[in-house]
Amino acid sequence: MENDQTTQETFAALKAILEPFASRLVVVKDGPDGYYLDTTHIMKSKKPLSFGAVTIGKNYISFHLVPIYFFTDLLEGMSKGLRARKQGKACFNFKQSDPELFEELAKLTQAGYERFHSEGSLEAI
Repeated sequence: MENDQTTQETFAALKAILEPFASRLVVVKDGPDGYYLDTTHIMKSKKPLSFGAVTIGKNYISFHLVPIYFFTDLLEGMSKGLRARKQGKACFNFKQSDPELFEELAKLTQAGYERFHSEGSLEAI
């Protein structure tokens, strides 16, 4: 994907969804083409469990939200618009900003954070 103004604005808007959680998680990467957050939970593989990321790829800006991979019930009630952007189990792809969908994605991200940090949920993973 070209690194034009639309791409950068979309990347910045998606990154802004994750940034409020940075002080409570671990920022793994914060660069012009990617922003990654991990939890402090160490998995059996001895690697930290990822929380989410925003990446600029060849054709899309992707928003990865790991909690929905484990807790699919968080997707109940998702709008058709956001569902159309979902690729795989925990990824949403965008070519440009969409304030309405980004607001819904921000609420989903908050719900995912709360679920990851509810008592005993990470230990079950």
